[in-house]
Amino acid sequence: MAGETPLEVCVGAILTQNTAWTNVEKAISNLKSAGLMDNEKMRCAGEKTIAGLIRPAGYFNIKASRLIGFLDFLSKEFNGDLALMEKLGLEDARRLLLNVKGIGPETADSMLLYAMNLPVFVIDFVYKADFFKNRSFKPDAAYEDAQRYFMTRLTHDTALFNDYHAQIVELESATAKDRPVCGECPVLPYCKKKIQ
Repeated sequence: MAGETPLEVCVGAILTQNTAWTNVEKAISNLKSAGLMDNEKMRCAGEKTIAGLIRPAGYFNIKASRLIGFLDFLSKEFNGDLALMEKLGLEDARRLLLNVKGIGPETADSMLLYAMNLPVFVIDFVYKADFFKNRSFKPDAAYEDAQRYFMTRLTHDTALFNDYHAQIVELESATAKDRPVCGECPVLPYCKKKIQ
């Protein structure tokens, strides 16, 4: 997940829910142009202002509420400092994030991996539902079951999880489309979705 600062990564993790990253980039650019890519400044700006700026990311009223909720949590629990949350370690930080309204497993894990450098494998909804269809786990597998598949097979290393996740997302976007591009896919021998 791209972001210049840990806070920007967290903002991006919330904004990318149900939208493409290109739309999130526009929303983040709006926040930066308004001088609001800062915990306190964004909180003080309020939901209405934030909603207007993040409009390109879709569901802007809901996402503005989620952003403010996350930033309130971060300020209250960690004085706005993600590094303090990181020091809790993966399990405790993840548990706290999952208690913040609007932050589910994928969003929390994206924050933990990309903003706090904690070793957790992010399961992207798109590739869970599509790329692994009929392969290692079912598309309707619970997030935790799909995540466990990777966490039990890979060394718990932040850089490895980051790279592996990025490569799967890239492979998914390049080959496993509505009409798969099977000839370019390196996992073709294992695929049950391939065009006959």
